[in-house]
Amino acid sequence: MQPNRRVLTLDEFTIQELRQFPAATGELSGLLRDIGLASKRINVEVNKAGLVDDILGDAGAVNVQGEDVKKLDLFADNQLIGVLRNGIYCAGVASEENDDIIVFDDEVSNRSKYVVLMDPLDGSSNIDVNTTIGTIFSVCRRTSPLGQPCTQSDFLQPGVKIVAAGYVIYGSSTMLVYATRRGVNGFTLDPSIGEFCLSHRRIRCPETGMIYSVNHGNYYQFDQKVRDYIESCQRRDVSSGGIYTQRYIGSMVGDIHRNLIKGGIFMYPGTLSKPGGKLRLLYECNPMAFIMEVAGGLATDGTRRVLEVMPTELHQRSPLFLGSRHMMEDLQACMA
Repeated sequence: MQPNRRVLTLDEFTIQELRQFPAATGELSGLLRDIGLASKRINVEVNKAGLVDDILGDAGAVNVQGEDVKKLDLFADNQLIGVLRNGIYCAGVASEENDDIIVFDDEVSNRSKYVVLMDPLDGSSNIDVNTTIGTIFSVCRRTSPLGQPCTQSDFLQPGVKIVAAGYVIYGSSTMLVYATRRGVNGFTLDPSIGEFCLSHRRIRCPETGMIYSVNHGNYYQFDQKVRDYIESCQRRDVSSGGIYTQRYIGSMVGDIHRNLIKGGIFMYPGTLSKPGGKLRLLYECNPMAFIMEVAGGLATDGTRRVLEVMPTELHQRSPLFLGSRHMMEDLQACMA
C-alpha cells in the first residue's frame, strides 16, 4: 500500500511553516520536534503501564507541590529534560516536578533563544486506572543576554510573552496539539511509522458548546458567583438554545482537549480551603490559556485575563476558567 503523501508529519509541517519566513532561524521548529520526540518515548511507557511492574505506582517521593510523585512522572520529566538538554534549541527548563529551574549551562545551550516550562505528566493520579493523561508545555523567548546561562527571570514572564504552547494527550490515540500565534494544529501519532501526522489543521474552538467541566464534589467550596453559573448551566433547556451536559474526567488535558474540539467551558475555581486555586500558573494555566485564545476562546482567573498575570514565583497557583467565547461571556456576566 502506498503511503498517503497528503498527510504531513510534524517534521514536514514545521519545515513547511519555516519556509514561509526566510529570516527565521528554525530554533522554535526544532524545539517543537524535540518535544515531539520525548513525547513518543513517554507514550511507549504509558502504553506498557500495567504490563511492567516498575512503571505503575508511587516513586516514594513528594514533589514541591506536596503531591506524591508517580514513577511515570519521573520518567516523563527525565525524558523531556534529557531530550531538551541534548538538543541545541533550549537554554533551560522549569518543570512542575522540580523545585528550581534546570539550566543547560554549556556553550551551545547558552546561545539558545528559548526556555521551556512544562508539566511532564498532567493527571498522573489517573495512571493506575488507565484514564487519559498528558504532557503540557510552553516556550518563552529568554530575556537574559544570549551567550550566558539562563536565569529565573526568563521563566517568570506573563503568558502574553509565550511564543508557543501545546500539550500531548495519551488517550485512545496519542495527539500532539500546539499553538503559535499563527494558529493551533493537531497531530495524531501513527504507530505504523512512529510519526506525528497532521490530523487537525487550524483548530478553532466553537463559539459556544453544550459541555461544562467542573468538579461538582467541590460545589459547596466554591464562591457563590461560581455556584450561580453552575446552576444556570443546570437550568438550561431547549428553549434557551440547548441543554448543557456535565463532563469531567479529572485530567485537565483530557477535559480541555474535548472542549477545544467540541465547544465547552472548563472551570477550576478557587475553594474555601485553597482560595488561590490549585492549578499551576506557569505549567498548566498559561499554556492552556494561550492555546484556547489562539483558537478563538477566552481564559480568565475569574477576575482578569490569565495571560496578563505577572508571575512572582515558579510554582504559583491560580484559579482557571477557559473555553468557548460565548460560554465564557456568560460566566463573566455571573462573576461581575
